[in-house]
Amino acid sequence: MLDALDPLILARMQFAANISFHILFPTINIALAWVLMFFRWRWLKTGSDTWLTAYRFWTKVFALSFALGVVSGITMSFQFGTNWPGFMNTVGNVAGPLLAYEVLTAFFLEATMLGIMLFGRGRVSERVHTIATFLVAAGTTASAFWILALNSWMHTPAGFEMIDGKAHVTSWLEVIFNPSFPYRMTHMLLASGLTVAFLLTGLSAYRWLKGDRGATVQASLRTGLYVAALLIPLQIVVGDMHGLNTLQHQPAKLAAMEGLWETQKGAPAVLFALPDQTTQSNRYEVAIPKLASFYLTHDWDGEIKGLKDFGQEHPPVAPVFWAFRTMVGVGLLMLAVSWLGVWQVRKRGLQTWLARVLVGMTFSGWVALLAGWYVTEIGRQPWLVYGVLRAAQAASQVPAQNIAFTLVMYLVLYAALLAAYVSVVFHLARKAAKTEMEVSHA
Repeated sequence: MLDALDPLILARMQFAANISFHILFPTINIALAWVLMFFRWRWLKTGSDTWLTAYRFWTKVFALSFALGVVSGITMSFQFGTNWPGFMNTVGNVAGPLLAYEVLTAFFLEATMLGIMLFGRGRVSERVHTIATFLVAAGTTASAFWILALNSWMHTPAGFEMIDGKAHVTSWLEVIFNPSFPYRMTHMLLASGLTVAFLLTGLSAYRWLKGDRGATVQASLRTGLYVAALLIPLQIVVGDMHGLNTLQHQPAKLAAMEGLWETQKGAPAVLFALPDQTTQSNRYEVAIPKLASFYLTHDWDGEIKGLKDFGQEHPPVAPVFWAFRTMVGVGLLMLAVSWLGVWQVRKRGLQTWLARVLVGMTFSGWVALLAGWYVTEIGRQPWLVYGVLRAAQAASQVPAQNIAFTLVMYLVLYAALLAAYVSVVFHLARKAAKTEMEVSHA
C-alpha cells in the first residue's frame, strides 16, 4: 500500500508538517520580544511593579516558545538534505548565504542575549538587562528578515543568473529586496503582532476568569487589545497590497485564491464555492459580480487571468481557495473582537462574556497565520523556486514508505508537543493568577 503513495506528495506533506509546527513559535517570539521591551520600559519609566510582574510572567512564555522554535527549526533544516537535495544543489549559492546570515547576525545574537535576559537580573545592571532585552527583540526581527528574504526570493526570484543549471548571484541587493519581500516582511511582522496581541488578551482574560483582577492582568489585557485594534486595519491594507503584488508576479496563485477558472473582464468575487479541478469549474458558487476586478485592478471591468490560461502550471485550487478564505475570515473576526473589546473595556470594564470570547481567541493568530502560510506555499506549486526550479526536480529518491513512516512520527510528536505547549501556557497563567490572589490577600 505504501509503495503506491507518491514520494513527492509525502515529502511535501512532511515539510509542510515541520514548517507548520515550527512557524508557530517564531511568530510568537518576534512580537513578544518587543512587548517585553515595552513592559520593561514602562517599569523603568513609572517604577510600578505592575509592569515588572507582567515582564516576568511573559518572559516565561517567551522562553518556552523560543525553546520549541529552536528544536523544530533544526529538525526542519535537516530536510533540505534528506528530502530536497535538489534545492541546495540548484540554488544553494543564494539560499546558503542567506541562511548563514540569519544564524550569524540574528540567531547567535538572540541566543546569547537571551541568557542575560532570563538569568541576568540581579547579576548585571538594569541598564545592561534592558539592553539585553532590546537585543533579543532585535535578533528575532533580524532572523525574520533573512528567512523572509529567502522565502520571498523563492516566490519572486531576482538578482541571479543560471550557469550550468545552478543559480549564481549577480546582485545581493536584488536578491534580498526582491519584488515581494517588502510586502511579505510587513505582512509577517503584523501577523506576529496580532498573534501575540490575542495571546496577551486570551491568557490575561483566563487569569481574570480565575479570579485574578489585579493591575498586572489589566495592563497586559489592555496592551493586547489596543495592539490588536491598531494592527488589524493595517494588516488588511498590507494584505491588499500583497494581493496586488501577487497578481503581478504570481497570477496563477491569485486565480486559485479567487477561484477564477476563466479569464474575464469584470471578474466576480467568489464568496463561496466548491472548486472542482476535474471539471475546472466551481460548484454551488456564490459570488458578487465584478467585485474581484475592482479590488484587484481598481477597475470594475479590469481583466483577471483565469486558471485555464495556465494549463497545468497552477497550484491545487481547493486548498488555496479555502485557506485564503479562512485567513480573511479570522482576520475579520479579529477586527470585530478587538474593536468591540476596546470599546467594552473603556466603557464598562471587562465582563465575563467578553473574557470568555477573548480566551476562545487566544490562539486565533495561529489559525490565520497557518491559513496564510498555506496560501503562500501551496500557491507556489508546482514550483519550489518560481519559474526556476520545480518541486519534483528538487525531491530526493527516498522510498515512499520511509517518508510515510517519518511523517507519521513527526505528526504524533508535534501533536504531543503542541498539546503540551498549550497546557503549560495555561498552567503558567493559572499559577500566576493563584500567586497574585495570595499576595493580594496577604
